[in-house]
Amino acid sequence: MTSTRSSTRPPKSWPSTRATSKNQLAAVNLVHVKKAIGHSQQRRKGLHVALGVLVGLLLIAGIAYAWDVMANQHKVPRATSVGGVDISRMERTAAVEKLEQELGDVAAQPVDIRSGEKSSQLIPQDSGLSLNYQKAVDGIPDASLNPFSRLYSFIKPTQEIPVAVDIDEGQLSGQLERVGNELKIEPKDGNLELIDGSLKETAPELGQAVDEGELHEGVVKHWLDPEGVEVEPMVVEPQINDEAIEAMRTGDAARALDNPLTLKGENNTAGTLRKPEISQFVSIAAEDGELRLKVDKNRARELFQERMQGSEVPGTNAKISFSGNDKQITPSVDGSIIDWDKTFEGFEDRVSSEDDREWDADYKPDPADFTTEMAEKATFDDTVSEFSTGGFSGASGTNIRLVAQQVNGAVVNPGETFSLNGYTGPRGTAQGYVESGIIIDGHAGTAVGGGISQFATTLYNAAYFAGMEDVAHTPHSYYISRYPAGREATVYEGAIDLQFKNTSNHPVRIETDFGSDITVRFKGVKTVDVESINNGRWAKTEPQRKSVSEDCSPSSGAPGFTTSDTRVIKDLSGKEISRETTTTVYDPQPIVTCG
Repeated sequence: MTSTRSSTRPPKSWPSTRATSKNQLAAVNLVHVKKAIGHSQQRRKGLHVALGVLVGLLLIAGIAYAWDVMANQHKVPRATSVGGVDISRMERTAAVEKLEQELGDVAAQPVDIRSGEKSSQLIPQDSGLSLNYQKAVDGIPDASLNPFSRLYSFIKPTQEIPVAVDIDEGQLSGQLERVGNELKIEPKDGNLELIDGSLKETAPELGQAVDEGELHEGVVKHWLDPEGVEVEPMVVEPQINDEAIEAMRTGDAARALDNPLTLKGENNTAGTLRKPEISQFVSIAAEDGELRLKVDKNRARELFQERMQGSEVPGTNAKISFSGNDKQITPSVDGSIIDWDKTFEGFEDRVSSEDDREWDADYKPDPADFTTEMAEKATFDDTVSEFSTGGFSGASGTNIRLVAQQVNGAVVNPGETFSLNGYTGPRGTAQGYVESGIIIDGHAGTAVGGGISQFATTLYNAAYFAGMEDVAHTPHSYYISRYPAGREATVYEGAIDLQFKNTSNHPVRIETDFGSDITVRFKGVKTVDVESINNGRWAKTEPQRKSVSEDCSPSSGAPGFTTSDTRVIKDLSGKEISRETTTTVYDPQPIVTCG
């Protein structure tokens, strides 16, 4: 086996003596030392060069720094603009001048102000806003002495300095109030209506407003922005919103409409109102920002009255009639009627409630106004009023006489309404009436019963001066000279009637006298004096020509006009009770030619 040591033995040619080895080693070490000394010297030389360069650069930087500080002392720093105008490194006085030159008219330009979909404008100089360039420039600090900050100023982005603004708050506030109003959208209340028994909804609409403080801040800070001023709108809720509508729909309205109302009366009567009827007296109204259920008690009463026939027995007045000179009395009867005030107490609450929708009617006595005793004591000794007319033709006289005979002796009891057509009944040939003059289609003609209008006019005037209430009367279409203007009446069977009501506490008896004139007289107890005041004629109209081929009565015509009559009623002591004016318009009587 071969030993591993043999591989490390020196070659045979190497010196074998110890002295030779020491000399060789020393020589090698000397070479290494010399190399190390050379490298050290080179390093020291490079260090000296680097230190020299650094010192030079620092010296240059220091000189540049000092020069920059000196050159830009009290000037506007680099990368500075005001209102978009670059004033970097400018003398401050020059910077102010540049700003005034380039921004001088900006305060006269309109500024757009937007909020949501609304917009407005203001002119700054008219709104108390003005630019203070000197203040803006003076407010820019000098460049920092920090060398790193000054070095960064060469590469940093331009810094926008806001323009100093002088504000006249009093002037500005007025303009901002206007702008705020123009940016405002009024909210629209919703509504819920009851139409023909159905609920119709009107949807609410949101409004908008702007906060005064935000508007002020936005305008002051951003009015120089070319894009204008944007202010965040505030949502304004309508008072009557979806919630209020739904509350009414499912609350009071539902309770009112969906449940019938039943009023129980005497004599086994009852009246029930359901949705179609309830919707006639129930409505929904907006009040004070709320939806409220409104109840028309009068209409509800009318509807119940229609369904409560037979539950009330009204009092009946005594009646006086005559058979010849014999007075006959129909006794009075006291009755009982619903006390609607008591019956309808709390009705509004009842309508909007689910409970208590069926209840009993309250009743009260209804005594006769004109009792049997009063009728027995009644007298007809006084002439209450009297009126006469004349100038009628023979045929008209026949008809006037017949109707006067029918009416003669008629009694109009207290509270009664007298109807001429109702009292006489038909007035035809079967009753003895003949053909006579009438007004037809705006001109004179003839018909059976013609002339009765003269009796109607006479009766109307007797009732007028007796102080009777005028229930129904119709004047002639054109004026007839034998009648008092504005105080006359016509009748036509089945179409035009004369009606008046006795509002006094005493009955009157109608007496008629027929001769050359027709006279109507009211007998009873006189309690009033009546005065008629005619107020003249005006608005005259000229007649037109008209050709009539049949049933023709030629006429020369007459102008039309307007007139009025004032009736003054006084008691017997002279104290005025009432004053009433009636206006009448008469058409012109046409100029009629026959052919």
